[in-house]
Amino acid sequence: MRREQLTLLSLEPEILDWLQRGRGSLNEELIAEMMQAVLKLSRDETSRGDLKILNRALRELRYAFKVFAPYRGIRKVSIFGSTRVQEGDPYYQMAVRLGHRLAEEGYMVITGAGTGIMQAGHEGAGRDKSFGVNIQLPSAQEPNRFIRGDSKLMTFHFFFTRKLIFVKEADAVVFFPGGYGTHDEAIEALTLAQTGKSQIVPILLVDLPDRGYWKEWEGFVRGRMLNQGFISKEDLNFFKIVEDIEGAIEEIKKFYRNYHSYRFVRQDLVLRSLHPPSPALIESLNRNFRDILTEGEVRATGPLPEEADDPETVSLPRLLVPFNRKGFGRLRKMIDVINDQP
Repeated sequence: MRREQLTLLSLEPEILDWLQRGRGSLNEELIAEMMQAVLKLSRDETSRGDLKILNRALRELRYAFKVFAPYRGIRKVSIFGSTRVQEGDPYYQMAVRLGHRLAEEGYMVITGAGTGIMQAGHEGAGRDKSFGVNIQLPSAQEPNRFIRGDSKLMTFHFFFTRKLIFVKEADAVVFFPGGYGTHDEAIEALTLAQTGKSQIVPILLVDLPDRGYWKEWEGFVRGRMLNQGFISKEDLNFFKIVEDIEGAIEEIKKFYRNYHSYRFVRQDLVLRSLHPPSPALIESLNRNFRDILTEGEVRATGPLPEEADDPETVSLPRLLVPFNRKGFGRLRKMIDVINDQP
């Protein structure tokens, strides 16, 4: 314990100097809070095992943030599916075509870096347009040949840090048929959207015509989850089944036709778009989505002071939505209406 205290004491001048040099930045307060939390771990006599978890998780996330940072302005699509699909399989070829078409449309592709559907996504998109988010497993999942050795390949020890990156960086999520891992990621994406713990993005379930993989899954969702009251009808808005690649591409492009992004500022939702909202659109939103509004009405607004940390969106038109933070399925439908604005 004495050696640990001496080590922390020896680091204190360097830490204080670093914080001083960052004084006045938007991130100063957050970094200071993080440093305080780290130093408290010693006082709390946190176990070595818990410290190892925190240390590794922090290092994994820091490195992933660094890798993705230069590509912040490029839309990305996460692709999931079975690792057991062989290269000659129709699903594999379908995923290759999807990756290729996404790259043609200016998107980058994120996959788990392994074989099967993950490899197909990288093959189609090409190395320059691909990110690999690999996981260390007892069976040693090796990165596929299309991403191996690339600077955009990351390897994670924890599933939770890996899954965070998959969701955080994705502007759309595509699921091909797969096993436990694919369903785990799909249910997590839907849960995060339903509870408002992630940005709403297109969630597409891709299948070959007449295979019925996702339609059978949807039958269970409707017949059991919905009919027994475990989810609401609006929760079905979060996903869509498509059976051709151009259909998937069109769904993603349509989602970003006008809508850009949103964030919460105090009690309200600030929803950014590419085109100024028309009076007719605002009237329609207030009339048709009254059920998810609190006091007040949807109205146009300029950038709020709290958005100063997001300069890339400062010039975008905005809607201020007094959203109740419950009806995220209905919010997904509202985005569709905004995209349909003439």
